[in-house]
Amino acid sequence: MSRLGLIAGNGQFPLLFAEAARAEGVEIVAVAQEGETPAEITALLPEVTWVRVGELGKIITTFQQAGVTQAVMAGGINKAGAMTKIQPDARGLAFIGKLPSLKDDVILRGLAQELEGEGITVIESTRYLSALIPEIGVLTSAKPDTQQWDDIQLGVTVAQEIGRWDIGQSVVVKRGTVFAVEGAEGTSAAIRRGGELGGAGTVVVKVSKPQQDLRFDVPAIGPDTISVMHEVGTAVLAVEAHKTLMIEREALLAKANKSSIRVVAVSVNSDR
Repeated sequence: MSRLGLIAGNGQFPLLFAEAARAEGVEIVAVAQEGETPAEITALLPEVTWVRVGELGKIITTFQQAGVTQAVMAGGINKAGAMTKIQPDARGLAFIGKLPSLKDDVILRGLAQELEGEGITVIESTRYLSALIPEIGVLTSAKPDTQQWDDIQLGVTVAQEIGRWDIGQSVVVKRGTVFAVEGAEGTSAAIRRGGELGGAGTVVVKVSKPQQDLRFDVPAIGPDTISVMHEVGTAVLAVEAHKTLMIEREALLAKANKSSIRVVAVSVNSDR
């Protein structure tokens, strides 16, 4: 693979991917989203084309002119904000018009199909980032107690169910009660809401949706996630093993240990 396209969304994910891919000798041709992608991407990559959210035609043209035949989608788009600032070009407008719904999975699968119809194959966004994907186990120095393990299992069950409806990936639980489920506002807002309602000692569970295509939609956490949890007194963070991206993994776990937040990676098909 000599050249690889990158559709960069928000957060640190696209920056980490770009760094890891370049370290492997891969040349990256990036398309960055105005108002979403961190400006630092221009310091990492020599080829960055900025587009407005919805400019699908410009994305495809950029890749085709650069000879790109494989691409990665890394980083999300603030869905709530995107609905007010979207500025589609003709190709983007046609794409939106034929979508059966605005669910995340529908949009992302449809975008992948549009790219693949133009000879651009979408590959997994975790390529080159395997070190940031956790195995099953307790990742911090402290582990959950019996009640917290029970809450984790409840959270996994509830999160899978809301995932089936493409509502969100995260839930906040405490002592057998669900205090918040993630909606369009995102994980951090759900954590804050759950902490406000449940008080200190809540358990946050984040897993992939059953129908989720992990090529381009990977659950992710980072140091900022831990900061929000510390603010509201969260006790435990449980994520899905093998299917979660831990942005700045070492910094995340160091901050969790300092804040006495237990972090575990679990299989959604096992008890512990």
